[in-house]
Amino acid sequence: MELLGYISAILIGISLGLIGSGGSILTVPVLVYLFNVEPVTATAYSLFIVGLTSLVGSASYMHKDLVSYKTAIVFSVPSFIAVFLTRKYILPSIPDMLFTLGEFEFTKNLFVMIFFSVLMILAAISMIKNNKPDITGTEQIFNYPLIMTEGFIVGILTGLVGAGGGFLIIPALVLLAKLPMKMAVGTSLLIIAAKSLIGFTGDLGIQREIDWMLLFIVSLLAVSGIFAGGYLSKFISSQRLKPAFGWFVMVMGIYIIGKELFLQ
Repeated sequence: MELLGYISAILIGISLGLIGSGGSILTVPVLVYLFNVEPVTATAYSLFIVGLTSLVGSASYMHKDLVSYKTAIVFSVPSFIAVFLTRKYILPSIPDMLFTLGEFEFTKNLFVMIFFSVLMILAAISMIKNNKPDITGTEQIFNYPLIMTEGFIVGILTGLVGAGGGFLIIPALVLLAKLPMKMAVGTSLLIIAAKSLIGFTGDLGIQREIDWMLLFIVSLLAVSGIFAGGYLSKFISSQRLKPAFGWFVMVMGIYIIGKELFLQ
């Protein structure tokens, strides 16, 4: 199973390199089901892996001047605060046992996996629809309240489930900050990198054992995958690939719900 996990880590990076989002939504299931990492710990690992991989991926966009730093700051500040507070205080405060119905026990780990699978399905719908407008105008018009509100909401979601939230960030940057699609992808990767790595620091003060060797190996494979994805993007249309990947994520999300609720 570990070999399949290492292969999946490369695929996570490839998907980020090809379509700019989506790969991080698979990180937690890979860690939980292929590396047997406990779900809450897996969300912490995912923040580090996603953050490091996205940081490397954003470098090529920065080199091409396809990152709006002003937009990144406006979106990121409330997101930083939300993700750090969620990892440091909100997630640890959730009780291990939420409620019971007869013999059914709804635990904290089960909550994390079900909530995560719902986000997977929403991400899949976003990728399948694939109808985000590409705004080519050069003048930016910032809707500050909405950008900062969405940044805070995405930060909470990232803190809870360890996913980067690119499927939420990219539409927000296109519609609320009027960024062209390619610049929105580059800016999104930088935002995801910063808030994910900052969110991971919220776990360092918590009594949680971290397998640094596993973390670095999976991160290294994901980073290698993003380089491979960037190269493959020259030959594969991301517009055609994204809906297909969306259906795969949809199936995975439904599978997780079924497995966690009915196949225990």
